[in-house]
Amino acid sequence: MQLIWPWQDRTHGFSWLKAITFALMFAPGIWLEYQYASGEFGPVPMGGMTYWSGYWATALLLLALAVTPMLAIFRLRHLVIVRRMIGVAALLYTIAHIIIYFALRLWNFPGILNEMITRVSLIVATISTLGLLVLGATSLDAAVARMGAPGWQRLHDIVYLTTGLAIVHYLMSPGIFPDQYLMSGIFFWLMAWRWLNRRRLGADAKTLAVLAIISSLFTASLEAGWIWVRHGYEPLDTLANNFSLVLGIAPAWQVLGLGLAVALLAAIMPAPRLQRP
Repeated sequence: MQLIWPWQDRTHGFSWLKAITFALMFAPGIWLEYQYASGEFGPVPMGGMTYWSGYWATALLLLALAVTPMLAIFRLRHLVIVRRMIGVAALLYTIAHIIIYFALRLWNFPGILNEMITRVSLIVATISTLGLLVLGATSLDAAVARMGAPGWQRLHDIVYLTTGLAIVHYLMSPGIFPDQYLMSGIFFWLMAWRWLNRRRLGADAKTLAVLAIISSLFTASLEAGWIWVRHGYEPLDTLANNFSLVLGIAPAWQVLGLGLAVALLAAIMPAPRLQRP
């Protein structure tokens, strides 16, 4: 079997889409290296490296899940050839995140092992990582041929669980970061969209607009509730921050903007429908 390079399609021809996507997958790593070398991560640079490597791993997982809605809403069929590449990149950044975390803990494996079995956040992260490793190991065409398409698809449906656990791990970070709730809102939108798509509403602009509003409300509610439970801040005060620009644009508004942009594009460029013969 002839090897297919990351910039080639299945006919071994050059694919600009795959080549550009492949190059972009290096961008977060280059950014991390630059931030580390320039001292932007402060006096404990491995802490910043740990956070941002996990951030990019989670962001790429969400990007991989976003390919299917783009296929269904806008009929961007060519995107399917880069979905696997994005997923594998998410796995590699996850592995890098783990290695950096080990370095942050000075390779104290007994201490790390103790944390992995006693800290809920790390237990969740371990389960998510094991799931990603299974997905990565079975991402080759040979695995599809051996397992059969239905069995392979059932196995790879665990990507929803692994991504959800990655989001929970991110939410359980010691600090308060707006991106935690932005990614949670996006994940909610992606999962709710799949439920709607099974009911043939995934490309309906009005439904997508309603989904954007619901996802925004979910994001605001999650942020207020989670910060209250984890950090003791009053929910009403957190909700009030959504209407202040002192801390920047709130995650709920960002989710609303992204969702409405998708709905608007779906209305302007409706996906072609199959005609009944």
